[in-house]
This record gives sequence, structure tokens and C-alpha cells, in this order.
Amino acid sequence: MSKLKILYVSSEINPFLKTSEVADYVRKLPQSMQERGMEIRIMVPRFGLINERKNRLHEVVRLSGMNIAVGEDEKPLTIKVASIQSAKLQVYFIDNEDYFHRKSVFRDKKSDEFFSDNDDRAVFFCKGVIETVKKLGWAPDVVHCNDWFTSFIPLYLKTSYKNDPMFKNAKTVFTVYNTQFDHKFDHEQLANKVKMLDIDDSMLSDLSSADYNSFIKIGSEYADKVTKGSATIDDSVVEVLSSYGEKLTETEPEGEEYAESYYDIYTGLAE
Repeated sequence: MSKLKILYVSSEINPFLKTSEVADYVRKLPQSMQERGMEIRIMVPRFGLINERKNRLHEVVRLSGMNIAVGEDEKPLTIKVASIQSAKLQVYFIDNEDYFHRKSVFRDKKSDEFFSDNDDRAVFFCKGVIETVKKLGWAPDVVHCNDWFTSFIPLYLKTSYKNDPMFKNAKTVFTVYNTQFDHKFDHEQLANKVKMLDIDDSMLSDLSSADYNSFIKIGSEYADKVTKGSATIDDSVVEVLSSYGEKLTETEPEGEEYAESYYDIYTGLAE
């Protein structure tokens, strides 16, 4: 069998940015899989807290220049890249001045208010990841989506991009963490922003509450496998996950068994 190609998508990764355990999880797992012979790509947002000079980010001109639709708006996409030298891992950064140049991640630094356009930012990021992979011409076998910010990718790959040569055979894993927020978005506006070709209102019923659990529901609904990345997760989220039955796969929290459990998930999905 040829090398499995795994795309990791996340809101953060060490050493570029760490605000939660997601950053460590997405730092260790790709390296473990690369050491097992898999071909790895990683994509994250280029949040304003990431120092481009210090981390040696540079723009990839051939991948930049697209416009990504978010509702009725279109925003330009810039792609930057940097390496984790010690692990020989390459990380692609999805960037847009309006969405990602703030000096904080999901909350206003002064007021601690949750950004009201975090839904727009998530839609832009998820669509940007998919379009960047298309431009790369690199067809992943498995797309591993980490945390709520990546939750629209499984939906898009099962609908709008289901016949795309880059993704028609791709499987998805969605990992949930203890990263809840209390903010509620406007349901109608959120649904309109998420919509794409081949997506109708019935497919977006999971977004009806327009809150954190909505993101978890839609990511879990369309993913092929669902896992937990945190040892402790809020009871309401656990209840949501319990409804996905065989799709929910228990993994070891750390150590060699943790890496092996994901190796088994990836190879099982690719069979």
C-alpha cells in the first residue's frame, strides 16, 4: 500500500500558538504518524498572535490570491508556510487580514467578549483549507479535523466536494475537546454563511441552536469517525457525542497506545 496521506486541520499548533491542549495534540500526533511512514500536511489559521518573523512564515504566492465566499461577502485568501524543523513537519497558515490579524484568538483582549464573527472566520477557514488542498494537488486519504473551528469541513467534503478528484475518496475524523463557549450566533445568518452547492436547509438542522454544541453536532454528523481529545469534556457535549454510536471511537489519552489507536483509525478508514 502506498503512503497514507493525512491532513491535519486545527485552530492552533505548538510551537506557533498555544491557547489550549489542542495545540499539543496537533503537534504530537502528526509527528507520530510521520514516523510510522505516513505523509503529513497541517493547516491552521494565521492568528495575529503568531509572530511571522520569529517563526519564519513566508507567503506561498502560487497558493494565494483566491477569494473565499462567506455569505454574501468574498474575502481574499493568503497562504503562508513554515516548518517545525525538529520534526520536519510543514505547516500551512490560512490568512486574511480582516479575520486573523487581531492580537487575540476568539475573544477580544480587553473586554473578553467572544468575537461575534467567529462563525464567519470558521466558514472562511474551512473553505480556505479545502481550496488550498485543491491548489496543492495533494489528495488526502484522511482529513483529521480538530476542535469546533474545523467542524464544517466534514459537511463540505460529504456534499459540495464529494465528487472532487482531490476528495472523493477522503475520509474524515472529527476530534472534540474541552473548549466550550457560551456565545449564541444568529441561526439564520449562520446557516446562510455555511451553505454551499448541494447543501440545503435540512442538512443544517444541527445548527438550529447556533451555539457550541451546534458546531460539535454538525462536525460529528458528517465525519466518518468521532473522537475525544480531552480527558474531561462537559456533560452536555458528552451527551451530544453519545448519539453518534459506532462512529464515536474511544482512544487512549496519551503514550504509545494513543498514537497506535489513531494509526488503527486511519488505516481502517483507508481500507
